[in-house]
Amino acid sequence: MAILLSLGTWQVRRLHWKEALIADIEARRHADPLDVAGLEAVLREGGDVDYRAARAEGRYLNDKERHFLATFNGEAGFYIYTPLALSDGRYLFVNRGFVPYDLKEPTNRPQGALQGDQTISGLARARLPGKPGFMVPDNDEAKNIFYWKDLDRMAASVGLPGDAVLPFFLDADATPVPGGLPRGGVTQIDLPNSHLQYAITWYGLAFALALVCAFAFVRRKN
Repeated sequence: MAILLSLGTWQVRRLHWKEALIADIEARRHADPLDVAGLEAVLREGGDVDYRAARAEGRYLNDKERHFLATFNGEAGFYIYTPLALSDGRYLFVNRGFVPYDLKEPTNRPQGALQGDQTISGLARARLPGKPGFMVPDNDEAKNIFYWKDLDRMAASVGLPGDAVLPFFLDADATPVPGGLPRGGVTQIDLPNSHLQYAITWYGLAFALALVCAFAFVRRKN
C-alpha cells in the first residue's frame, strides 16, 4: 500500500513539474525575440535558452554547412546546419531546415545558398552536453553525416575556432527560401505528459488493494 501510494504521489509531483516546463517553453516561444547578446545574457544569468524566440544577423558560410541525419514529416533526409558569420567575428550555427536525402549536397540545390547579409528568425536551441546515448552512432565527419549535434566537432570539422563559436544553435523559422530548400520551421517540441494517467493508475491500484484487504479482513472476522 505504501509503495503504491508513494508511486502515485511521485507521479503527481512529476505532473506539476511537466506542466510548469510546458508552460515555460510556451512562454519562451511566444516572447519577444532575443538577439545574440540577449541569449548570451540569459546564459550568464544561469537561464535556459532552449526554445527561446530569437533572431540573428550575419552572412552564411555556405561552403561549411554540416548535415544532420533526420526525418521530417515522414521523409528521410538531413537538417542543414550552416555557420552564420556575425559582424563581431564570431559564428552561430543555424539549422536552416530540412532537405530530402538525395539533395544532401549543396550543388543539387544552388538556389538555397543565400548570399550576403541575412536576418534569421527562429528558436534558439541549447547545445547537447554529450552524446545522447550509446545507441546513437558516432558522427561520420568524413562523409559529413552527423547523427547527433556535436557543436564542437561541427565547428572543428570546418576549421572554425571553438572559442569563436556561440554555445547554442538557432533553428530557422519557416520563412521560404529561393528554390524551397532547405525547408525551415523544423523544430519539434514533443513533451508527452501522461503523469496524470500514471498517478490515477497507482492510486487506483492502492484503492483496489485496500478493498481486497478489507474484504479479506471481513471474511476472517466472520
